[in-house]
Order: sequence, then C-alpha cells, then structure tokens
Amino acid sequence: QAAAPLHPVAVQCQEAQVVVTVHRDLFGTGRPVRAADLTLGTAACPATAQNVAENTVTFVAGLHECGSTLQVSPDSLIYKTSLFYKPTPTGNMVIVRTNPAVVPIECHYPRKSNVSSNAVRPTWAPFRSTLSVEEKLVFSLRLMDDDWSTERLSNGFQLGESLHLQADVVSGDHVPLRLFVDDCVATLSPDRSSSPRYALIDLSGCLVDGRADDTTSAFIAPRPRPETLQFMVDAFKFAGDDRNLIYITCHLKVSPADQAPNPLNKACSFNKASSLWAPVEGTGDICSCCETGNCPLYG
Repeated sequence: QAAAPLHPVAVQCQEAQVVVTVHRDLFGTGRPVRAADLTLGTAACPATAQNVAENTVTFVAGLHECGSTLQVSPDSLIYKTSLFYKPTPTGNMVIVRTNPAVVPIECHYPRKSNVSSNAVRPTWAPFRSTLSVEEKLVFSLRLMDDDWSTERLSNGFQLGESLHLQADVVSGDHVPLRLFVDDCVATLSPDRSSSPRYALIDLSGCLVDGRADDTTSAFIAPRPRPETLQFMVDAFKFAGDDRNLIYITCHLKVSPADQAPNPLNKACSFNKASSLWAPVEGTGDICSCCETGNCPLYG
C-alpha cells in the first residue's frame, strides 16, 4: 500500500531487503516531520532517499542490517525491526511540538518454498533443490593492477591514482550468468551503514561517483566475460578525517546471461563528453533512471 497520510508507513518485504516508505505527515496533522528525525532499526540507519514531490522518505535495508532481529517459527522466518521517530529541536529552538513514535515492522518468509521472484531456473531441477545439491555461487571483489592481469599486492593508494576494482562470480554448474554490482559504499569502518558514508555505485548499478565534476570513475567496457565486471574509481579520502584506511563494501548479484540488461540489472557510467549515462551493454534507456534517481531497488 502506498504511503499516504491515511497510511503513513508502507513496507515492502523483498527477497533480501526491506523497503520502508514513510509519509512525512506521520501523524495526519498536516505538519510534516523532519526526515532527519526518522531512523530505521536499533542501529539508527538514516533514510536512503527522499521524494519532495510526494513528501515521502524511503529506507532500504538488508534483512540483516540496521539491528534487525530474526525469529524462526515452524513455518516462517520473521525479520523484525522498527521505524523510530525522535523529534529534535530545530535551529535555536529548545522545544519540540511532537511526541516520539515507534512503528514495529515485520517481514514474514515461508521456510519451505522458493520465494525468489526472479530465480535462476535450471532446466533439470527446481531452483530450491538445485541450491542444496549443486555448487553455490562464489562471489569475489578484488583490487587489480593497472592492466587488470593480476590482483594488486598493495592496497595503498595516493590521491590522484585510480583504484581498479574487479568483481567476479564462479558459477560452477549453474546456467550461464551475468554479474552486476548493485551498489558500493565507502565507510571508515567495516559497518556499511556507519557514518560518514559515500556511495560509489547506487541505484542498482549506476556508478554515481563518475557524475562528480572532478572524477573519471567508470565501468570498463566491454567486459572480459559475462561473469566479470571491472570498474575504476579515482582515489579519495573523507574530508576532515586523517585516517588512511577506507572500507568499500559492494553488493554483487547475477542474472541469467541470456536475459537482456534492464533498469534493475545494469552497469551504467556517466560520459562527461556527451553528458549522458551509458551502459556497458544493453540499450541506453536502461540508464535514464541514473539521472532521475527513480531506479528500481529490488530483485
């Protein structure tokens, strides 16, 4: 159900994440709450997007992220978290005019069936039985040397250099697969939801770092093979922080190799010469959402 003043919190329980959309008129009074006063889970994860036109705030979190808890029943897996509203004074004010609120959120998944909405379907066996008897998918993300031939021995960089990142999947006996990088975030700790955080890839495969004025970050096209995706990112540091260690966490996924890339499964770079987004493969229209920010975020 769409978030609206009558139903201010809408929840989508997806395969690996929960999407919570909150209408800022949380109490139906006509007075919108501040987006910064809304957090998800005991880890107080901030909102991932805000729609000014619809006056909504959206949270996207993995089922195990943001301090969620898992309860197992005979028939279901139940992931539990909460939406927290904690009003804070604005400006020089020392008062607030609303009460805090907690909205419990649950996602229920059946334990005894395949709940994938777009599963890889081998022709010789159901997907759920294949998972149990065939080799699992093995993902990797590595720093490579400048010619992509071998893994880089050092993880140290100077500002002005470029990081060569290569994502791979070993598909074993599965049907042919194409690898995508859904998102990558840089943080100062291993916790990808920690602050400060900087998105390198977002919106289901848009290399948003390449949109900045002073970068040449981009995916490498063409791919060496469908199950490998390479991209370059200009070295950086967090402003005002002297630590020299940065963690980069990426979410990798696959789709069947014979499935055409689409706005959900894509690898898009920003071409500064043309001021357009361009895909590694597929038609250019699959990247248009990189500019508008309304790419699908599930699957």
